[in-house]
Amino acid sequence: MNSVPDDYSHLAANWAAVRERVDAACHAVGRDPSEVSILPVSKTFGPEAVRAAMSLGMKRFGENKVQEIRSKAEALAGCDIEWVVIGHLQTNKARDVARLASEVQSLDRLELAEALHRRLQHEGRRIDVLVEVKTSPEESKQGLPPAQLPGLLDALRGFDTLRVRGLMTMAVQSEDPGAVRSCFRQLRLLRDEARQQGHDLPRLSMGMSGDFGLAIAEGATDIRIGTAIFGVRLKTS
Repeated sequence: MNSVPDDYSHLAANWAAVRERVDAACHAVGRDPSEVSILPVSKTFGPEAVRAAMSLGMKRFGENKVQEIRSKAEALAGCDIEWVVIGHLQTNKARDVARLASEVQSLDRLELAEALHRRLQHEGRRIDVLVEVKTSPEESKQGLPPAQLPGLLDALRGFDTLRVRGLMTMAVQSEDPGAVRSCFRQLRLLRDEARQQGHDLPRLSMGMSGDFGLAIAEGATDIRIGTAIFGVRLKTS
């Protein structure tokens, strides 16, 4: 394994600290830490930061913007990286997603599914997807209204290029742990209801650097961690 460049020496300590916190959060609620996958979120950080993270064993990276995936994939060509789209996705970005991404965690409407399906057919690929559900009352949050989830899940059965693996959400930004946790609980309950309708949804992507302990307590299988690993976000124009 390559050593971490000096400019990114903090990554090793941060990564170890995050893993320790995840282990502690799991043990606190009687869960096995192996049940929770950490997705490093590298948005706004350049290719060298990703390369340094790879030297610590990270292989999957979450990005909000498709253009960042495109530029980083070019700079890191030949590296064994899986790019995961976690931000709101416009249908006109389906071509790049179908070509570069291994997973989309922000599928929130039928129109997007149709666009991805067409492009994936062209590329001869299949990818994993999670349906993003809006569990927060904040207007700024994206996602499918909960009442529309059953209909979209049924419709997604018709797209063989999209492997529906679970659900994703972003909790309300609040100092009240109860309000945050209720968002995660709602996603879990929606998943349980969908299972009763015959949908196999093993994954729940919920929880970020500031609230993943609450998400783990409510059953998260995937947590999206950026700041706690890479540090304070770099400003973008």
